[in-house]
Amino acid sequence: MKILVVQESDWLKRNPHQQHHLMDRMSVRGHEIKVIDYPIDWPKDDPEGFRFNRQVVDNVYKVDKKANIQVIRPGFIKKPVLNYISLYRSHKAEIKYQIENFKPDVIVGLGLLNAYSASKLCMKYDIPFVYYLIDVLYALIPEKTFQSLGKKINKKAIKNSRKVITINEKLSELAISLGAKPEDTIKIDAGIDLKSYDPNLDASAIKKEYNINDDDIVLFFMGFIYDFAGMKELAIELGRNKDKYPNYKILIVGDGDAYDDLVRIKNDYDLQDQLILTGRQPFEKIPEFLSAASFCLLPAYIDEEIMQDIVPIKIYEYLAMEKVVIATELPGISTEFGYDHGVEYVREASEVLDKAQSIIDSGRYETLSKTAREYVKDNDWESIVDKFEDTLNEIIS
Repeated sequence: MKILVVQESDWLKRNPHQQHHLMDRMSVRGHEIKVIDYPIDWPKDDPEGFRFNRQVVDNVYKVDKKANIQVIRPGFIKKPVLNYISLYRSHKAEIKYQIENFKPDVIVGLGLLNAYSASKLCMKYDIPFVYYLIDVLYALIPEKTFQSLGKKINKKAIKNSRKVITINEKLSELAISLGAKPEDTIKIDAGIDLKSYDPNLDASAIKKEYNINDDDIVLFFMGFIYDFAGMKELAIELGRNKDKYPNYKILIVGDGDAYDDLVRIKNDYDLQDQLILTGRQPFEKIPEFLSAASFCLLPAYIDEEIMQDIVPIKIYEYLAMEKVVIATELPGISTEFGYDHGVEYVREASEVLDKAQSIIDSGRYETLSKTAREYVKDNDWESIVDKFEDTLNEIIS
């Protein structure tokens, strides 16, 4: 089948998410896929000039080198507010062009403005539109004054959808509250490459490279480091209690808004040996980093709106590697994983050190880690892609 994907985030630079895993694997299965995206980090990466000109990037893959996806970036004006207006127009024109020339069998929407445009054009051209909800989209709009408008646009696109797919229970509840019909809303879980995420991977090379000893307790975080991720607070807590936790190390793989602050904290609290900042790393190397971890973390602010209903795919990868996860008790995560399945909860990041030590002291670590892998063993990517592929085929036919 021919699939057109529309989103308003950076397909090329952002870390692999659910849609990247799915579409790479769908491409390998022989489906023809095009993606319309938006270089969302342009204010930092490419601030010069007035206009971003249309780009086309061929032979793109994110997680599988055999994938072959074309990414199209419509032009827009690089000025606040005007970027949204011009994005709306250029993406709408691009979607119409792709409908008339690429002739997709189905359009999958992950954005707001371009998803709404795609949903309207799908109705006009009688093409199935599938809304794939992996985030609380309107809450991600940086300008809070636009979030209420984003919510209205989200509702309209959902109303125009043939099917709404979510990746967890809380997002399904959100979709229905925004107007999705329960009978047209389905959940397809996040997936894991169980062969790659092998708990028995050798961690010696990573430990040697980053000066990690076998008796160190490694607290691991990966991904985009938002200010609300809790990592700054955790690093400060370790800095204040180095004598209490001399063999604890925080290993952070990734970059983001809080990276520079973490560098300053590392220097201010003399955490040269205990706060390891690797920056962004190749996706293929992530299981190896995970193999060096003792605990994996998601200590985000518990009242952060963006985090309420989502379940990051990395939680499944953590559990697959038989790592105990310490997270704040966010509704999406606690609903999806419950209790005693490898995820332990705290109220805030400053409690992570005490929680990790209490798990070790109580002798619960091994039981929790074995339970973790068992809980996600049926989330292999092949079965997830089967469900996604079957759903699209059913909608098309």
